[in-house]
Amino acid sequence: MSAGTVSAKKAAPAPGGRRKLTLPWILLIIAGGLLLVSLVRTISGADDLTSVGQISGTLQLAVPIGLAGLGGLWAERAGVVNIGLEGMMILGTWFGAWAGYQWGPWTGVVLGIVGGALGGLLHAVMTVTFNVNHIVSGVAVNILALGFTQYLSEFTFADAPGGSSKQSPRIEPITSFTVPGADSLADLQDKHWFLVSDIAGIVGGVLTDLSLLTVVALLLIPATWWVLWRTSFGLRLRSCGENPIAAESLGVNVYKYKYIAVVVSGGLAGLGGAFLAIVSTGIYQEGQTGGRGYIGLAAMIFGNWMPGGMALGAGLFGFTDSLKLRGGAENVLAVVLLIAILLVLVAAWQLYKKQTTKAIVTGVFAALLFLLYAVTDEIPSQFVDAAPYVTTLLVLALSAQRLRMPKADGMPYRKGQGK
Repeated sequence: MSAGTVSAKKAAPAPGGRRKLTLPWILLIIAGGLLLVSLVRTISGADDLTSVGQISGTLQLAVPIGLAGLGGLWAERAGVVNIGLEGMMILGTWFGAWAGYQWGPWTGVVLGIVGGALGGLLHAVMTVTFNVNHIVSGVAVNILALGFTQYLSEFTFADAPGGSSKQSPRIEPITSFTVPGADSLADLQDKHWFLVSDIAGIVGGVLTDLSLLTVVALLLIPATWWVLWRTSFGLRLRSCGENPIAAESLGVNVYKYKYIAVVVSGGLAGLGGAFLAIVSTGIYQEGQTGGRGYIGLAAMIFGNWMPGGMALGAGLFGFTDSLKLRGGAENVLAVVLLIAILLVLVAAWQLYKKQTTKAIVTGVFAALLFLLYAVTDEIPSQFVDAAPYVTTLLVLALSAQRLRMPKADGMPYRKGQGK
């Protein structure tokens, strides 16, 4: 066999496999997405779609979702399903606010991480040591966290100045900054030029009113990728989620790595909760997580259990959440048009792949959305409020076929069971 044949075989994807996206392809997809968004903004007249305020709000709302998703990624890469992310976020909001209003915001951040990590430790004890079903354990953590924080609030925040049984006193904010030159980008965005103003709005939104904790959260995404995919520690941890029996046979302490992963998972979710209380609102309020732990889990699944894809999913959910909070019915209509165009592209791809039935179904949904956009001048507020959750369902439905979870994710494991 010639050397050329060998190299050709190495370059070819495995049977039934998928080619990995290279950097040029990723940049091309981003450029195409920017062009499409700019086109939709121009057609619909929804100039707030890519404004500095919209993107800045998106980033702030995406961070807690992304941190919860990052926590889910750590746990599930080690083979533990973590439905308890919501409860761990709740613990993070309470402990972050409790410590934050007394000893300062950074102490609140640390205690928020600790609170979430304790929830993760409880989940690890139940699932790893006692082999409790992972879903049952996660639901139990969510219920316990909610009841526990309600109980604690009764005799801590209720007696504090400015607090009540359902909210904490005001927390001192963490330092925020705007990168020099970002104001000029806002001026450029206000001109509403095709593509140029959209890029200026997106870049300006990322660089405006940036909390130091936001910077830390963003750095955790590449840090997670490096630890899990570029270190021997990460290789051992991921092996526990793929084949724990084989990992044990090679000397990996599977219990230890599962414990570490789930505790880190809880700590990251707790950090997301602390971010909500300290940065997003400056106050703890009962129920303020609003299901973001579950949406973070959906972002992780959308991202195929990879940090970069998870970050994109969190950004998408943060964007729809920002639309809701800014009261942008016009923007939601623009998003309806954007989804309709994307569905047309998906239908064309399915026809190219000779998936005729799927293409017809996708085309019908696209036609319905185009009709909705054409005949509707105002979206009901209820639809705007439901936009983040509808987006969650749509994204998971459309991405389900390309997903590949860790092989041993959620499976029970006992030490020595391979002997």
